[in-house]
Amino acid sequence: MLHMRLITPADRTDEVVRLVRETVGTTHLVVLPGAARDPEGDVVLCDVAREAADGLVTGLRDLGLDRSGAITAENIDLSLSERADRAERDAPGEPADAVLWEQLEDSTHEESTLSVTYVAFLALATMIAACGVVLDNAILIVGAMAVGPEFGPLAGVCTAIVQRAPRLALRSAVALVVGFAAALVLTVGFSLFMDAVGLFDRGQLEAERPNTQFIYAPDWFSFVVAVLAGVAGTLSLTSAKSGALVGVAISVTTVPAAANAAVALVYRDPGQAWHSAEQLLLNLLGILLAGTLTLTVQKTLWGARRRRTGAA
Repeated sequence: MLHMRLITPADRTDEVVRLVRETVGTTHLVVLPGAARDPEGDVVLCDVAREAADGLVTGLRDLGLDRSGAITAENIDLSLSERADRAERDAPGEPADAVLWEQLEDSTHEESTLSVTYVAFLALATMIAACGVVLDNAILIVGAMAVGPEFGPLAGVCTAIVQRAPRLALRSAVALVVGFAAALVLTVGFSLFMDAVGLFDRGQLEAERPNTQFIYAPDWFSFVVAVLAGVAGTLSLTSAKSGALVGVAISVTTVPAAANAAVALVYRDPGQAWHSAEQLLLNLLGILLAGTLTLTVQKTLWGARRRRTGAA
């Protein structure tokens, strides 16, 4: 369940309380008159089943509470209450299938922001992957995939397309393009340094690499894996099950492909550089397509469910 804290102007409190009461799946309603100071007003607390939260938040925004007051929600880790159990049973659908769109937009907005930390993680992941491709070490490739933060902006683009949020789309696209460009440049410098100290050499890059050759050999399997990973990653975000992100991290070769391209550029191997770039773009395209379609299906299904519930 989710715990909601609402700050409402005194003259809107009755409407807010009525909406909370009429929403199937809510319980533990508390009203604290005059408790809020900034902004001034009343505080309304309640718990709501995750599958009913999106409808409640939409109703609260229709009342203008996001402009005149505040709407805050957080996950409840433990709730020992028969009323809470009954509220979850009464709410339509299953909690794991529910999508709270405002929460999704907020989380993807934060994760798709171009920042020093984001670029640092992406650059470090690409450098680790560079070591992996030169040494033909699959363990380092997996580690690089786990460190790479690129799924945040990818999810941001998907969410922006479905929710028609151009600012989020632009922010996410900038984070992707600038982030990968910076990571490539830094990895080129890193590879030049490793070559200068004798830890990288051209022979390692051009030798047989059975464990990492797939990184610069894009094919239909690359696209299929990217699509499956995009679906899994999107579902993990919308259902708040972060464990699936680990599966995404070890299934997609975005960061390793960028790393292989950087090393290939250092050793003037245009073939590997080009094919690595193809692999990178193919995976990005597959994730974006799958993520957008997944969110579209979820939005359509939940919209139909809410209409049926309202009609009943």
